[in-house]
Amino acid sequence: MVNKHYPPEFRAEAVALYRSRPGATYASIADDLGVNRETL
Repeated sequence: MVNKHYPPEFRAEAVALYRSRPGATYASIADDLGVNRETL
């Protein structure tokens, strides 16, 4: 298994998406970002 390192900008985008969507789930945000939900 390969561990990917995500830049701070990607992490900030994920947090911003989550905070901007009331009722959002980690799974829905992960789908939007194209990553596995376990990544978040």
